[in-house]
Amino acid sequence: MKTYSPRPNDIERRWYVVDADGAVLGRLASEVASILRGKHKPIFAPHADTGDHVIVINAKGVRLTGGKEATKVAYRHSGYPGGLTATGYSRLMSERPAFVVEKAIKGMLPHNRLGRAIARKLLVYPGPEHPHAAQQPQSLKLGDVPQWTGLPEPKARPARAEEPKKSAPKGRAEASAPPAKAGGRSGTPRTRPDAAKRTTAKAAAKRTSARTSAKRTGSATPGATSGTAAKPAATEGEPRTKGRRSARSSSGEKATQTAAEPQKTPRRSRAKKEKE
Repeated sequence: MKTYSPRPNDIERRWYVVDADGAVLGRLASEVASILRGKHKPIFAPHADTGDHVIVINAKGVRLTGGKEATKVAYRHSGYPGGLTATGYSRLMSERPAFVVEKAIKGMLPHNRLGRAIARKLLVYPGPEHPHAAQQPQSLKLGDVPQWTGLPEPKARPARAEEPKKSAPKGRAEASAPPAKAGGRSGTPRTRPDAAKRTTAKAAAKRTSARTSAKRTGSATPGATSGTAAKPAATEGEPRTKGRRSARSSSGEKATQTAAEPQKTPRRSRAKKEKE
């Protein structure tokens, strides 16, 4: 099964209003952070911002438990040596109640650019009024999970009208089409009765050529014919050049002997001369 990954078209942003009057700071922050991240949706993904917008009103009515108003301290640093400042929550709750709520909620979001993008959807006001009536926000009580029907239905795309295919003129179509050959792909395959005869003739020719080549190679071997004399084998002590020179000298002597000998006349010509 393929893993689902939300796309920007699948994300639908909604607006909710949360009343923080009399709520515990930690419980309020955890529930608002889950709505901001989109954990109440089936399309939630940890790498994407799938959450909704949240408006927190009556931030000055938030309370702390366990005596944290006197012990809890908020720190900030200017970046210079000795620039650390500590502020107690009793003072922050009286002077900046919206900052207290924002600080608690942002601390429960991812500490990266995704968390900073999610925190932009949070709006905190110390009183009961807010200027976001145009967004038509829905009231949400603490502990309630917003209802979600599931994935948004995809919008129906308008059907495209099919364009009529342009037909080529008859004259051009007929001219461009090649003439149909007899026995081509479209027709029945042509039969060749003389194909078997040609193959047998080729095989016979190959056999005869092989026989003649074998005869030639046999006759070309040394000592096969009666007129040729075998070359004398070179001894171990004699160099190769002597054998060649001796062969050349013997051939020269034979040529001189044949030239010196008188030409023999045939027997018939001798008999004719004696009768005359």
